Amino acid sequence: MKFFFVRDHKGRYRYFSSDPAKLVQVKFSKSREVWELAKRKLMLLPHRTLRMEQAFERALRAKRSRLPIVHAGSTDESKVRLRFSLFLQKQRTAHILVLAGEAVLVPISALAAFLPGPNIAFYALALLMITQWLALRGINRTIRAEHEFIPDPFLAAWEEAVHGGEIERYPEILATIENAHNIKDIRKILYK
Repeated sequence: MKFFFVRDHKGRYRYFSSDPAKLVQVKFSKSREVWELAKRKLMLLPHRTLRMEQAFERALRAKRSRLPIVHAGSTDESKVRLRFSLFLQKQRTAHILVLAGEAVLVPISALAAFLPGPNIAFYALALLMITQWLALRGINRTIRAEHEFIPDPFLAAWEEAVHGGEIERYPEILATIENAHNIKDIRKILYK
């Protein structure tokens, strides 16, 4: 599994893994239908967000001592290391704040249990908190891990096209990246 750190069409860095997005694996026997519905709701998160959260979770389970981070190579490696470090710190802070906010909302959503029907708000929030918690643990693991930065010429071509505003080249370059690295739906991560 490879991890990617590359700019999107607006110049913002995106972090994702080569593995496709998947449903969160949480197994609870009670209220199985509601949990399944909550999982499907979680998959409605923006594709970029979902892929990043799952990349952090996958970093938590990575067996390698050095995490391979593929980047465009258009900037000096020391600058990429610095930007990646700052990106991880920013993500960790954001995840902590979001988890604190969700912790405040959980008791409020639990009150909806008194209403008839399943409490989907509570289950969806609980599942979102599980996802955020796993991502936070993955971020912390990624911060402590050694990184092996691997420049990629296809990603360099992508960043050149973005920098030059060559929108007509985007589909061709994205298709090349998708094929070269076996990444599904890269358009949803870098362009939409």
